Amino acid sequence: MPVLVAQDISKSYGQKTILDGVSLSIHTGQRVGLVGSNGSGKSTLARILAGLEAPDAGSVAVRRGASVAYLAQEPTLDPDATARTIVTEGLGAWSQAKTNHERLSARIAAGEPHADKLLAEQAEAAAQIERHGGWDLMHRVEEILGHLGIERPDVPARELSGGDKRRVALARILVAPPTLLILDEPSNHLDVETITWLEKYLLEEFEGALLVVTHDRYLLDRIADRTLELHRGVVHAYEGGYEAYLEAKAERLALEARTEQNRQNFLRGELEWLRRQPKARTTKQKARIQRAEAAKDARPQRAERTARLVAEASITGKTLAELRNVSVDLAGRTLVRDLDLVIMAGERIGIVGRNGTGKTTLLRTILGEISPSRGAVVIGKNTRLGYFDQHRSGLDEDASVYDNVASTGNKIELGGQPIEVRSFLERFAFDSHAQRQPVRSLSGGERARVALARMLADKHGLLILDEPTNDLDLPTLSALEEMLLEYGGSAIVVTHDRWFLDRVATSLLVFEGDGRIVRYAGGHSDYLMQKAAAVAAREEAARAAQAEAKSIQKDKPPAKTSKPKGLTWAEQREFETILDRVDAAEKEVADCEKALTDPSLYSSRPTEVPAMTRKLEEAKARAAALVARWEELEQKQSAT
Repeated sequence: MPVLVAQDISKSYGQKTILDGVSLSIHTGQRVGLVGSNGSGKSTLARILAGLEAPDAGSVAVRRGASVAYLAQEPTLDPDATARTIVTEGLGAWSQAKTNHERLSARIAAGEPHADKLLAEQAEAAAQIERHGGWDLMHRVEEILGHLGIERPDVPARELSGGDKRRVALARILVAPPTLLILDEPSNHLDVETITWLEKYLLEEFEGALLVVTHDRYLLDRIADRTLELHRGVVHAYEGGYEAYLEAKAERLALEARTEQNRQNFLRGELEWLRRQPKARTTKQKARIQRAEAAKDARPQRAERTARLVAEASITGKTLAELRNVSVDLAGRTLVRDLDLVIMAGERIGIVGRNGTGKTTLLRTILGEISPSRGAVVIGKNTRLGYFDQHRSGLDEDASVYDNVASTGNKIELGGQPIEVRSFLERFAFDSHAQRQPVRSLSGGERARVALARMLADKHGLLILDEPTNDLDLPTLSALEEMLLEYGGSAIVVTHDRWFLDRVATSLLVFEGDGRIVRYAGGHSDYLMQKAAAVAAREEAARAAQAEAKSIQKDKPPAKTSKPKGLTWAEQREFETILDRVDAAEKEVADCEKALTDPSLYSSRPTEVPAMTRKLEEAKARAAALVARWEELEQKQSAT
């Protein structure tokens, strides 16, 4: 049964048509992904479906009794309300009943007159609370706040960052699941761990219908059973998630190409016939002329304008930068602890971790904007750094796209040849009209493309990119990935985009808490496998140590309870040698840790990293078990 039906929706802004007769339906329990290029109208369509914007033509019908909740890219929150209050408001009728009950309780406690009436109203408010979920529903609020990483729930919204505001808005609509949930780029500003939780929630807990506008390809592939692509005002529907959409779209484009080729072949033959100027004496000849004229007037499908990002590197050595035992302390917290890192030419290092753990701080330390509390950052003598700021703060809002990039020079060198800025910008999917637009009029994805073009107009050896995938459409994401794969220099990328990391990253730096940063070979999927292998190795080593301890305990003679005795002969022998075994295990730990900090391991022998990681975890578990055994024997010896 459909929850929502949209028919012949049209919308224009000025002379630009955004939606042109769009029709679609969303059924109970259906999970629909909506994709399209930046500026194609995805957010406009989402707002129209949510009832927040009126179409120029067409209609949207929502099933009677169905509720619709909408998450905007830029949510509006009461600046004076706390995050907890805003999220609690999402409980709707329950929240009103609870507020009413608290007000009545306060009036009764104050001894106001007409106590019987107040008590009756209080009882009715209590009954309403029970009908809408019970008294313990606040645990749902606390649970969602925790899962979404909202660490300051009791501060006013005006003090929250843009990312925190989005998480609060998301929490508000998740506490009371609607019949239809419409999410516009929900994964923006979320860390990987939180996105993974959101995926699991949408798959396993949320029972309503879902429409999600997203560029997160893993999220789309996991949750969508249908994908809609908005292209030039028209919606194309595909069954399945992202990979199924790619395959079906490729088939559609191939069919369109064959159709156009057939039209051209037919047209060439008919035009040759027309040039011979046949006299339309018969009905058959007249029909043929009409078919030829119709084929001539038919408009071929225009190819999509997509970005073809280009960048040239400027490097003179193998080592571009080095961090030597770097620690960074800010506001009483250690965000980076004892980090050793060598960045070699050709490496593409991804950085992941929970929000607020220090990822951007590490980038700013490499850039020289923050001085390390301990250790040193050494940039290669001829290494030039290029920086992509996640807030795009380097752009001049009032200047045009062209002027923002031309400020670096009227010509740009590419392939050893100077090219015009206009030609360069066309590679970033800005036509001549778009190049004249002021930056403030652009969408988030278009602004990101301007910032990328501005950075890549110059040559660098090391690119430092802070959340470059935010707001980019799928074609531009693919273009950015291709550019980085072909780039001759190195790149450090902070991103929550797992698909991007799997395609691009040669290794990951993972913030694991308390300033500890661990390096893993490969992309995000490789990291998950290595983490799982390390956990399995620790558990196996712990089981082996436990079995060994039980075996030793089993061989002991029964202890007499009259008075404690010292070590047995076997235990004494074990005690005499156990410290040597502890030293050997700790040396193995140190050797493994040293090997894992060697940059050549990641650049030349990445396949060895998982085995070395397992070896390290096994050595750590073995050392811990031996230390525990030594303490046990020492305590027993000293008890005599």
